[in-house]
Amino acid sequence: MELDESKYLYLLFIVPVLVLLFLYNQYWKRKKQREFGDLELVKKLSPEKSIFKPVLKLVVMLLALVGIILGLVNPKIGTKMETVKREGIDIVFAMDVSKSMLAEDVAPSRLEKSKQIVSQIINQLGSDRIGIVAYAGSAFPVLPITTDYSVAKMFLQSTNTDIVSSQGTSLEDAIRLSGTYFDEKSKTSKLLIMISDGEDHSEGAEAAAEEANKLGMKIMTIGVGTEKGSTIPLRRNGVVESFKRDANNEVVITKLNKEGLTTIAKATKGGYVDGNNTKAVLDYVKNALDNIQKTEFESTQMADFQSQFQWFLGFAFALLFLDVFLLERKTKWVEKLNLFNEKK
Repeated sequence: MELDESKYLYLLFIVPVLVLLFLYNQYWKRKKQREFGDLELVKKLSPEKSIFKPVLKLVVMLLALVGIILGLVNPKIGTKMETVKREGIDIVFAMDVSKSMLAEDVAPSRLEKSKQIVSQIINQLGSDRIGIVAYAGSAFPVLPITTDYSVAKMFLQSTNTDIVSSQGTSLEDAIRLSGTYFDEKSKTSKLLIMISDGEDHSEGAEAAAEEANKLGMKIMTIGVGTEKGSTIPLRRNGVVESFKRDANNEVVITKLNKEGLTTIAKATKGGYVDGNNTKAVLDYVKNALDNIQKTEFESTQMADFQSQFQWFLGFAFALLFLDVFLLERKTKWVEKLNLFNEKK
């Protein structure tokens, strides 16, 4: 399902506001009736007054309003699945989400810069399949291999330093987990793009890269940060409260480890690129992808999306018709009672 104009969903906040206004109005009327006289006497003086009918009218009007809003949103539903042939490669993005990625020596921060880079790389992809892995002290699968780039971007933006509980940076775990995303028997080219500041607290990253090379994987590393380094701000509600300290209570200075990332890339005949210049990264990645052999594969996707707004508008207008032509008329059972001898 797709939502053509999802911005109109905010109009649904009108519904609880109208309910509160209705309840307040009922309270105010009851209060005024008490001031007028005895409630039982008031009820006898107005026998046609119904408590149920105003509630019913409110429910009908609210449902009609929801129908109109959903009509404005215009949901689109795919009517069939189709298998299409694509030509591309399999790419896994390994995102470093360790605390050092909160450093702000690259604006707005290393982590946010990494997200921007990956998002723009996805924008220039064609028919490639992509997956996402996040890692700190251990690696964590975020998104399996898919051709749905919009979903990939959604998961990408949700990555943060809290999704992996173990602290530190294990490039080794990231490489090994990324390797499980690829089908060993497939002839499709396999590319792992690692985005990191290169600080590694594991010792087997180079060995893991060599194993990946044997599986036909190529690793491209993108370094984010500066070799001069920076402190790691710890924020609460957007305000910097302190800076990360080590076991000796010294303020931690985190630096870009270009050499470590270059070594990993070379182990698979890949390459390293400085992530501080986004345009240079995009040009480098585009050039690398152009030189990688593409393989044809099949993927299933939803096709023939059709607008469904007419059903919601039809439902809304039917309820409005019900309200105007039926609920506004005098209730039949009240007429039959003939309380005021209207029928002679």
